[in-house]
Amino acid sequence: MILLILTCTGGVMAQQLPIYSQYVLNGFMINPAMAGHDGYTSFSTTARQQWLGFSQAPRTYSATWQTRVLRKSYKIINRPVKSNNRLKPSTKGRVGLGACLVNDVNAKVARTGASFTYAYHIFMKNQQLSFGLTGKAFQYRINTDELRFGEDGDPVLNGDFNTVAYSPDADFGVFFRDPSYFFGFSISNLLQTAVKVGGNEIADFKTYRHYWFMGGYRFHLSDDIDLEPSTLLKTTENWNPQGDITLKLYYDELFWGGLGYRTNQSMIVLLGVRVDNLYFGYSFDWSFSEIGNFNYGSHEINLSVKLGDNARRYKWLNRY
Repeated sequence: MILLILTCTGGVMAQQLPIYSQYVLNGFMINPAMAGHDGYTSFSTTARQQWLGFSQAPRTYSATWQTRVLRKSYKIINRPVKSNNRLKPSTKGRVGLGACLVNDVNAKVARTGASFTYAYHIFMKNQQLSFGLTGKAFQYRINTDELRFGEDGDPVLNGDFNTVAYSPDADFGVFFRDPSYFFGFSISNLLQTAVKVGGNEIADFKTYRHYWFMGGYRFHLSDDIDLEPSTLLKTTENWNPQGDITLKLYYDELFWGGLGYRTNQSMIVLLGVRVDNLYFGYSFDWSFSEIGNFNYGSHEINLSVKLGDNARRYKWLNRY
């Protein structure tokens, strides 16, 4: 019986990075090349509660900032010694910058960190090709006050038990934008940094690389109505794929709604509204698997403010 049980067991990988249902509204969270890609200066906050009502379910809070260094910026032009250096307007507008703060809590483990992104945008007629690189550092914490072991006096907990660990890492992304479609590819956790948490008897935790592919196409049905199918494909280094397929309908760029399906047997409902430069998005995920019988779905709220003139948004509207 023991041999039979051993041959039927296997390893599983838990969720390492947060899941976002509104990946189109704030794609910068998963692709650093999107920092400043639209020409706006954006401030966004996202709150996600996964499996509401389920004890110690994952929850994620994040705040991001991104901007485009446009032609209103200045750079120093060196002159001969007899002449004074002066500021000259820069007309390139190719650099994007971004920053992010994240607090991701999963059961007894919390992951808090910050990142900074540099992006470079290349103009190609009416299209744009972008590259981005992110440096980040995270702190991993274990709440030992809520840990419950099978027996009192467990040697792992009573020994050299590390409750806090730090992990530096990097992300890379590529993003292509056309007036009608977009697609991008990114890699998270390039360095796959090892994180030492717990006791010495526990093997080092490893942050696996995550691969993301995002794409979509905008169909103009009328002067006021657009239809946008999109997809997000993701997998880890050890090949654990998952996909989102989403269909959204926009009205006059002021309201939008849509439906999505995630391959872990989840249905997604998306709603959004724009008031001037303020964007509000909400999504509700419902799982058709057995875990859906023990929670009230997953909820995600996104609030963004985009500053800047619409005419600066893309090169085909204003050639910088």
